Amino acid sequence: MHVGEETSTIPRPRGHELAATGVTVAYDGVDVVHEASLTLRPGEVTVLVGPNGSGKSTLLRTVARLQRPRAAELVIDRATDGLALSPREFSRHVALLTQGRPTPGGLTVRDVVEFGRYPYRGRWGKADPGGREAVDRALALTGVAEFADRGVEHLSGGQLQRVWLAGCLAQETGVLLLDEPTTYLDLRYQVELLDLMRDLADDHGIAVGAVLHDLDQAAAVGDRVVLLRAGRVVADGLPEDVLTAERLTDTYGIRIDVDPDPLTGRLRTRAIGRHHTRSERLSPSS
Repeated sequence: MHVGEETSTIPRPRGHELAATGVTVAYDGVDVVHEASLTLRPGEVTVLVGPNGSGKSTLLRTVARLQRPRAAELVIDRATDGLALSPREFSRHVALLTQGRPTPGGLTVRDVVEFGRYPYRGRWGKADPGGREAVDRALALTGVAEFADRGVEHLSGGQLQRVWLAGCLAQETGVLLLDEPTTYLDLRYQVELLDLMRDLADDHGIAVGAVLHDLDQAAAVGDRVVLLRAGRVVADGLPEDVLTAERLTDTYGIRIDVDPDPLTGRLRTRAIGRHHTRSERLSPSS
């Protein structure tokens, strides 16, 4: 089964709007994110891009309440103070797939995915109505159902990444945050995961926020793109408005050309290195 199959079995939308404003984060007394704002809306995919060290993952982790901000406001559905909710209550609204999770030993794939149901269980592991169905859906959606009884220590990096994603989907939140979710995935599963992100937004009203390094993927999957540099939001808007050659060249410090793909019409970016420039100079057509 491919990632993204049978998405119609996910419960109908419980999407939430998550708005973060004035987010400032400091490490060792030095601000690394400066008064950033980020709004994730139901039915939209918002992609954060920027050079290494630009603060995109820190901003995402702060919005998910895994990183304590020096200052921030976090509002759910324009009414609920997200910082005032208990961790369990917040986890019913927002799920985050982080980078570099450790490989747990002695657990099956199903065991790991069931961790995503913790916000719905009472004290002492009381019954979780609907939990089994939610876990089965998440296993199927991410293409790991066939590994359900396998020990996770025997999985490849890409397989394990999909298992962690399944745990997030089993959490059944209205906001899904993904920090570099295509890491360790081969090309097929990168494409299918991006398709799944779109399915969750388009068909089920989920607000999806993701950090991606690949600018072409960001342009293809994102309704909106947020570009960061040195901890500040440089631009926030439609992909074609944010991902311009001039802005990307200035932000990344290397020449980046942008043009529409002749087949799809989507934006296509190309970083121009020294050897490429040399080839252009030596080309007979030049």
